[in-house]
Amino acid sequence: MTWTTPADVRAQVQKLWDKGDLLRLLMPGAVMAPLRLRLVGPSSTELAERFDAVRAWMRDLGCHASADHVPPYRIAMRAFRHRVVGANAVPDAIWLDTLDAALVSIDKKRDARRFVRVVDATLAQQPAVLPWLHKRPLQALALAHEWPRLLDVVAWLHAHPRPGVYLRQVDLPRVDSKFIEAHRGVLAALLDLALPPESIDSSATGAGQFCRRYGFKDKPLRIRLRWLGASAALLPASGEQDVALTQTAFERLTLPVQRVFITENEVSFLAFPAMADSLLVFGAGYGLDALAGVAWLQACRVYYWGDIDTHGFAILDQLRVHLPHAQSLMMDRETLMAHAGRWGHEPQPVLRDLPRLSTQEHALFDDLRHRRLGLAPGTAQVRLEQERIGFGWVRQALATLPPLDGQACV
Repeated sequence: MTWTTPADVRAQVQKLWDKGDLLRLLMPGAVMAPLRLRLVGPSSTELAERFDAVRAWMRDLGCHASADHVPPYRIAMRAFRHRVVGANAVPDAIWLDTLDAALVSIDKKRDARRFVRVVDATLAQQPAVLPWLHKRPLQALALAHEWPRLLDVVAWLHAHPRPGVYLRQVDLPRVDSKFIEAHRGVLAALLDLALPPESIDSSATGAGQFCRRYGFKDKPLRIRLRWLGASAALLPASGEQDVALTQTAFERLTLPVQRVFITENEVSFLAFPAMADSLLVFGAGYGLDALAGVAWLQACRVYYWGDIDTHGFAILDQLRVHLPHAQSLMMDRETLMAHAGRWGHEPQPVLRDLPRLSTQEHALFDDLRHRRLGLAPGTAQVRLEQERIGFGWVRQALATLPPLDGQACV
């Protein structure tokens, strides 16, 4: 085994730094006890057979350091007597007696001073967030330049709980909405420690719900839709009724709606045929949560038309969390097999179970995720994108829907 070198000692101390252990010793109340490092030295046989090499190793390690070159660690010696080399002493242990010695050994004193400034500012302004510094000292050090502004944001929200304004309206020197958005993860951790519980909406989690969690106004969700009927209009002017409404406006919509179609493809959205007393919503993938709070949709016939692939069925499954009565449209085995010449390949399929699918939907989903379809089953996940379905097939599928009963759901 190789004997311990000064580089090995530095590597051990660097590991302590990389774990944040040395920076934690700079926190209030922390005390460093002498720390013993791992030392591998020569065996008794090596002491006798390689005595010159042992002396060179001891010299490199710092056992005989000069007054102007003292190693930052303490070497404890062990006396021994050997029949060949006589009485001698060899290193028995290496100790770091002080934090300063540890920092010097890896040239981190300047970084340590920066961290102390972060700790002192936090202790003076927002002591409640000190536990975060203890948990993530290296991240705090990396944020040292931004730390005063982060503390300013915490102080501002402490003084203005659940402010009900947009991030753009936070008026602080050197703080703008881009700064807050860029540091939402850190700010959330600090705010959770600094703010009283009543100032935090604990049901809102993740960076995407930062505004809701701390009471800022968020960008309103928008829903793009087309009115497909002729008996009413979204806009007073005649022509294409393709508009985008805020979620709040959509919830208050008043039209003689009986059916609502949801489609994922924009061209399909634009080309969708006219339908009496029907509304068409552009779903745009998994972003269907905007429909969750629309109470009048519960009384409508809702049809979801997505791609025939595992993600299409996953979106349908998600939609049924909020609208359990939603029906799939043109997402059946007959449609898939009728367009076998237009199949594509799904590169990253959904493999988890989808509990809200019907028996027929789940059977097709199973065949898709387990690669049971295609000319060579087991080789690829089949998909049929909705824009590849013949338009005559689309018209026929819409024509065979159950007739309306004349009862509007809005």
